Amino acid sequence: MPLPRVRSLAATLLLATATGPALATTTHTPSAQVPGVYHQQIGTLQVTALFDGTVALGRQELTGIDAGAVTRLLDHRYVPEDGKGLQTAVNAYLVQRGNHLTLVDTGTATCFGPGLGQVLGNLRAAGYDPAEVDDVLLTHAHPDHLCGLLDAQDKVAYPNATVWLSAADAAYWLDPASEATAPQGVRFAFALARKAVAPYEAAGKLRRFSPGQVLPAGVTALDSHGHTPGHVSWKLDTGNGPSLLVWGDIVHFHAVQFAQPQAAYEADSERTAAVASRRAMMAQAADGGWWVAGAHLPFPGLGHVRREGEAFAWVPGEFAPLPGR
Repeated sequence: MPLPRVRSLAATLLLATATGPALATTTHTPSAQVPGVYHQQIGTLQVTALFDGTVALGRQELTGIDAGAVTRLLDHRYVPEDGKGLQTAVNAYLVQRGNHLTLVDTGTATCFGPGLGQVLGNLRAAGYDPAEVDDVLLTHAHPDHLCGLLDAQDKVAYPNATVWLSAADAAYWLDPASEATAPQGVRFAFALARKAVAPYEAAGKLRRFSPGQVLPAGVTALDSHGHTPGHVSWKLDTGNGPSLLVWGDIVHFHAVQFAQPQAAYEADSERTAAVASRRAMMAQAADGGWWVAGAHLPFPGLGHVRREGEAFAWVPGEFAPLPGR
């Protein structure tokens, strides 16, 4: 191409740019996050993680580990932290086996204030009707796991569901006598637990059980007490692959407790037992190649555990489209 023609073309382009319409600008600023819903096909199970919100847990609430070690473990892990503490997710899990729906834990509902209580709305956003839920499996009776049995109007959220709560946790958290002798900091939780389960119990839909007893098909309760007297982790048969372990409050500080499983949480009712349960659940999940769903792991909280020497590491699941989509 002759040089004069190149200059002519460049001049034309510059003129068009200078005299053309102004670039469009946007005034839109997102004010809400997308619905907290994530689907994962695990064997024959359709698992839907449901985000409830976040709570702040202070690093000083870790025990059995010195503050310097906590700082080193948190360094460059980028866990959001403010003056109230480290950002900690609250998750629940809906498991579909054929036409049967099982919800594991229910979130906080109105028990913990604004920014939480999103499980019921996210379940609807995922396309499910709460009336379709057949079973609710509770890992334990703390407010962030069972308050969501009721909706924002304190009505039954899952009218057709049978609720499963370990006999040990029921005996403790539903008994006013236990409340009188409990540490002052947890006494508020007793009334919340009684209120949440009351309408289900009145309707004959509260089932107390002990690990090893008959439960809904494909479900096994693993004794993982320590965080509460009757804390259980739920192992679900996936049909044609590794099991799914929904382990409740085995971990609260993911950046610390995988690498240092002996680090306990001051809210654990029996810290030595909680540490033993954490080691046992992590070892079984790692050795079995199980999928893990964690109530306080970063949403969606689905992934695997691997061994690292005498300790462990969290391996988040990779985003994947659903089969046939």
